[in-house]
Amino acid sequence: MSSKRQRPAAARPAQVLVPSRSRAEHYAAGKALRAKCPREAHAVWKAPSDRPDAVELILAAEKGRMPDLLPLRHGRMVKSAFTFYRGAALTMATDLAVTPTTGIRVQACGDAHLCNFGGFATPERKVIFSINDLDETLPAPWEWDVKRLAASFVVACRDKSLSETVAKDVVMTCVRSYRESMAEFSQLKTLELWYRALGADELLTGLSPKLRKRVQQRLEKEQAKSRGEEMFPKLAEQRGNIHVIKDVCRDAALRLPLLGQPLQAV
Repeated sequence: MSSKRQRPAAARPAQVLVPSRSRAEHYAAGKALRAKCPREAHAVWKAPSDRPDAVELILAAEKGRMPDLLPLRHGRMVKSAFTFYRGAALTMATDLAVTPTTGIRVQACGDAHLCNFGGFATPERKVIFSINDLDETLPAPWEWDVKRLAASFVVACRDKSLSETVAKDVVMTCVRSYRESMAEFSQLKTLELWYRALGADELLTGLSPKLRKRVQQRLEKEQAKSRGEEMFPKLAEQRGNIHVIKDVCRDAALRLPLLGQPLQAV
């Protein structure tokens, strides 16, 4: 028999069991939050007296960015109210920070305006419709993404000189689609939700022939982006015996003004 004493087995950490809720209980808990934050509360917004200047917020957010590209960004933003809205995610987040929320935080898109949704090619060379820009993502109330998306439709309609009636109809369709989709997703299992995607065939369903043709052309364009033989000539150029990544933004940026300069300079 060995003279060495056997070490006692390490104590295992206590296992904490969290009781799971049924779908009905989750639904009831979510609906109960309306007492804390009724839907009518989202219709009211008043600018605080110490509201930061929108342009100053944009300039502050640009600290640390490549200075050669800033004129390119500014030139795009000053073209219209909608292009400014697209580049002012921080400005809207600052306004939304004082609005009521239910307290449910998610990993938000952070910049969910309508132009950040579209068709894009997956690694499997399929085209799906989804959010295609997540560089502003952050933990935030779920309401922020919905409000930024809805407001973007209003600004876009006004930018295209559409009536307020059309803008209202478009926004109502947007938020109704969100509500109905969330109700559908709540019935799916985790893996079913993970693989749920809006594919090209589903996107084309119900479109008029004229619009279907335009969407089909856009889908084909997105599919081409996933093919290396299509992408390589656009991204690289040959210098001597090697290929290097093209620098197409620098020259374009130098021809555009900084934000705050006269619009006539654009």
